[in-house]
Amino acid sequence: MTDPDTYISITRTWRAPPDEVFRAWTDPARFGRWFGTEATTVEDVSIDLQVGGEWRARMVLGDGTEIGWHGSYHEVDAPHHLVLSLSDRPGDQYERVTVDLEAVEGGTQMTFTQSGGNMPPEHHAEAEAGWRAFFDDLATGLPG
Repeated sequence: MTDPDTYISITRTWRAPPDEVFRAWTDPARFGRWFGTEATTVEDVSIDLQVGGEWRARMVLGDGTEIGWHGSYHEVDAPHHLVLSLSDRPGDQYERVTVDLEAVEGGTQMTFTQSGGNMPPEHHAEAEAGWRAFFDDLATGLPG
């Protein structure tokens, strides 16, 4: 059942096993390669992959603007399921990101959702386009 507050839902299939896709989400070096697309640099990635563990990343845009991303892990079931909070703002206005990875013939199907109610509706399409671009870059770093 989908969370009624879900405003982004993306399904992608890759020719890589679930453990490789999971590592792309949870290994700091791999995460830094795809999060933000090649138009940005992602530095200072730290990941404490356990329930309650925190993650952080500093994104540097082409014009030098920096965005500090952070959150924590709420569910971790390697290599199939990940739920984390996500924010680029101070305070406690977090989005909820859920990543489900299913082994399918020839690879992995990822179902990604974002919910939380802290993003104005006029930003939903832009955020979804951003995630789709991120996932295009994620694909280039996967085997297969």
